[in-house]
Amino acid sequence: MIHKRDAEATMGAGRLILNADDWGRDQETTQRILDCATHGVLSSTSAMVFMEDSERAATIARDQGIDTGLHLNLTTPFSAPHCPPELVDSQRKVTSCLRRHRLAPTLFHPLLRQSLEYVVSAQIEEYHRLYGAFPARMDGHHHMHLCTDVLAGRLLPPNIIVRRSFSFSRGEKSWGNRFYRQSVDRILARRHRLTDFFFSINPLEPHRLQRIVALARKCAVEIETHPVNPEEYQFLMGDEFIQLLADVRVAPGYAV
Repeated sequence: MIHKRDAEATMGAGRLILNADDWGRDQETTQRILDCATHGVLSSTSAMVFMEDSERAATIARDQGIDTGLHLNLTTPFSAPHCPPELVDSQRKVTSCLRRHRLAPTLFHPLLRQSLEYVVSAQIEEYHRLYGAFPARMDGHHHMHLCTDVLAGRLLPPNIIVRRSFSFSRGEKSWGNRFYRQSVDRILARRHRLTDFFFSINPLEPHRLQRIVALARKCAVEIETHPVNPEEYQFLMGDEFIQLLADVRVAPGYAV
């Protein structure tokens, strides 16, 4: 199980942080993440608010001491019955703009500022209501916390832990792609705390995952996973993943 109080005391210089996204999105997603947490293969989870299962998920997390952060949602419609209509409308405007085309998140949209500020601040406040504290860590659904409008507007609270861009080696992506991601990470590092590396658990290729896990012997490495995906869920709950972690223990909480 993921306990906040144990995280700092047990962390060394290197750490493997396995974080599950979308906690509270719906009951199936919450239950899959809870199964993996109970199985001892997760460090933490990122919680969605104003969603179908947000209230119940928050109660579970508080009762069981699960380490959570805020999973900022700018792209998937809020599904909680109590969600204010004006918030739904504002999020719809933000979503429409950010998903208009592939490069939209990299551009600055000055007319979006008021709606975006409202949507971000409302989710921070709702997290505080549900979890009894403001988020000490934030990331984004579809990684939209890294969009230019959020960064330029300084909408993420300072000094908290924020998920960095995906890490890629030379040759995995174009030079321009890697340069853009490095630039985003430099902007983040001025106001926030980051891990050394960040990867998705997919693709589930043994040699790739072995290289990632090896980095965690000396560096802080976050791996993102979505246990609602059947393939990822089976992998996390199976013996192959336990064997992969033979030399590196999954951190008991998200600490940088």
